[in-house]
Amino acid sequence: MADETSLPSELPGDLDRSDPEKEIAARATAFRNWGRWGEDDVLGTLNLLTDAVRAAAASLVTTGRAISLSQSFDMNGPQKGWRRRTNPVHTMLDTGVDAERGTQGFPHGIGGADDVIAMPLQCSTQWDGLGHIFDHGMAWNGRRAGDVVTSDGDLVTGIEHTAAVFVGRGVLLDVGRHLCPESGELADGYAITAADLDATAAAQGVEVREGDIVLVRTGQLARARRDGWGEYAGGPAPGLSLTTAGWLHRTGIAAIATDTWGFEVRPNEFDVPAFQPLHQVVIPNLGLTIGEMWDLEELGEHCAQTGRHEFLLSAPPLPITGAVGSPVNPVAVF
Repeated sequence: MADETSLPSELPGDLDRSDPEKEIAARATAFRNWGRWGEDDVLGTLNLLTDAVRAAAASLVTTGRAISLSQSFDMNGPQKGWRRRTNPVHTMLDTGVDAERGTQGFPHGIGGADDVIAMPLQCSTQWDGLGHIFDHGMAWNGRRAGDVVTSDGDLVTGIEHTAAVFVGRGVLLDVGRHLCPESGELADGYAITAADLDATAAAQGVEVREGDIVLVRTGQLARARRDGWGEYAGGPAPGLSLTTAGWLHRTGIAAIATDTWGFEVRPNEFDVPAFQPLHQVVIPNLGLTIGEMWDLEELGEHCAQTGRHEFLLSAPPLPITGAVGSPVNPVAVF
């Protein structure tokens, strides 16, 4: 890692908007965690979510209030077919009508219902796994992308490896409510800075600690629900600036999730073609797992009303062998 005097700037105004390659490379090099947890590592920063961190998080439960942080999985979602991402298609295989008509072939009057769902794994509330994004053909921990993910799936860092990991201390940073107290919603295209994250934590009286799962509420989902999905999937959005890469590294958080489609600010912060530069830095280089399209509305209201912005968070993925992402129904427990 680079020394403190040569770390990239955390001010968006200092970005060279004509050179994404340079700005991405500077942060990938400065904050790269390759080898930190051994050459065989498959968890990245989730290694920081230890048993001790998990045990301490469990002590946060006092009232038992539980809040789901998942959007719906149905045809009314935001997806528009970009890169074949569609909304879930839910089909009934057996129904109550079949049971009433006695067509199911079961004995002594028993009947039942069965169903199937077809969907991309990242069509609604989800985790991006470590095999989801590469940097110049390299995957997490310095592996060749083609050695990691093939037509058989992610052979090394598949999401199944995280099945028992995602229980820990959740921290909500309600940046939308802090910076825009009247509306609670950041404007599309607003780049959240490291200073914004620190100021929000300070205003809420909560400390971000090593091993935390940090949730950043922008308020964009509330706007989409009020005004319609519009360009929620892939269009302009508030989100983290590329310049927060250093913050994501030095805080030692285990994972991070937002209420937006793409986690980082969109349009991205360049005047030339660029696509998800912060993803390119933090997933393959830091080893950071990212969550997207989380529903943080009820959670934000509860935290604001109670003054509590830390909680036990359970958000395990479906252990789909070789998957590079997974749907999730995160639950915060107070």
